[in-house]
Amino acid sequence: MKALASLALCASFLLPTVASAQTSTNAPGDRPAVTFDEIERGIYFAVMGGPLFLTNPPAPEGTPRPFSSGPMAQVEVGVDLGERLSVGVFIMGSSIRTSADYVGNSGGAVSGDFSTLVPGAALRARLVGFADSQEVKRTWFYLRAGAGYAMFSPKRLLPDSDILVFAGPGVEYYTRLRHFSVGLEVTGSYLVSGGSFGFAVAPNIRYAF
Repeated sequence: MKALASLALCASFLLPTVASAQTSTNAPGDRPAVTFDEIERGIYFAVMGGPLFLTNPPAPEGTPRPFSSGPMAQVEVGVDLGERLSVGVFIMGSSIRTSADYVGNSGGAVSGDFSTLVPGAALRARLVGFADSQEVKRTWFYLRAGAGYAMFSPKRLLPDSDILVFAGPGVEYYTRLRHFSVGLEVTGSYLVSGGSFGFAVAPNIRYAF
């Protein structure tokens, strides 16, 4: 009887220790903390729009080429190549309002306003970044340049397509919503065959996936 009592006493001390060891072995470990990038970079979608100005719309020398303007809108899809470079493809549309004496290349058959559709590609290089109070570079000054194939309407006014090249500076701010950035750029443009100079002021918003 004394032997049984001794065994029972030992078991009463050992069982809690074994149970505690099993609990420690089976207890799930702490989940790793989920961290997010302060600024998302990768594939992006951007839209921009604003006023577009042409100092001398396409037309033969000696015919009216009045200073003209109109709204412009652009949609771009691209990818960030690290922190400083982005490449993308875009499609841009504009509607230029001119005076009634503008006849373009129609020889006087038609006159007036025209619209432009331009698919193309662009490169953005971020040059200087400024950090906020959390040491995150949210504000960047950049240069953007590109080229596209300009198609005009009505065809009787401007029957021939042209090559559009453009470049200009801008400023971009990465918001605390991580995926979104907003910006403003001023872009100078040139129609190669038509010899037309222009410029645009374009606010923009971008979403990175």
